[in-house]
Amino acid sequence: MANTVKSSIVGLLVQDERIKDWWVSDAIGIPFLDGKKLSVTFMDYTPAEDAAFLDDADRALSNFFSLGVDYRDSVSEAVHKNCTDYLDMVDWFDGVEDLKAIKTATEIWGFVQPSKIYVTRGRHGDQGIYVSIPCECAWEEEHGLQLVFRQGGKLTRVSGQDGHLTDSDAYGRDSD
Repeated sequence: MANTVKSSIVGLLVQDERIKDWWVSDAIGIPFLDGKKLSVTFMDYTPAEDAAFLDDADRALSNFFSLGVDYRDSVSEAVHKNCTDYLDMVDWFDGVEDLKAIKTATEIWGFVQPSKIYVTRGRHGDQGIYVSIPCECAWEEEHGLQLVFRQGGKLTRVSGQDGHLTDSDAYGRDSD
């Protein structure tokens, strides 16, 4: 039987066979995404090396699962801005008319397809827990969209899927 860890929030996570410090849950309904079911992956987690990770991750996930559609709607402007910034840089592509026809920022979610949830500890300086949602999106097929929540409770970064949790990580800054 595969190695497992138990989260009080998402239940049993099974160790990935190829990436030994990844642990994957079954799909679970995500309130922020109106109940859409996604798996949760704990990344960069070695139980013997980070005894606090599981409790820290559960606190962050508890925060994250308290964010519902109302919170998603309140941060829609940041996602819509990611889209419009991209549209300002390109000339034309299939579907651009639909994106340019958006009247309210909350309509942007109809063009976003989340794929999974990642939970990991900050790597540089900040050792907090981050919840990250990689998404496909209609405006940026190559790099997609990434939503990052610090401690699971606040959206702190909207970007392409670059793997960075903070702008300071991405751009070599001392802090965000």
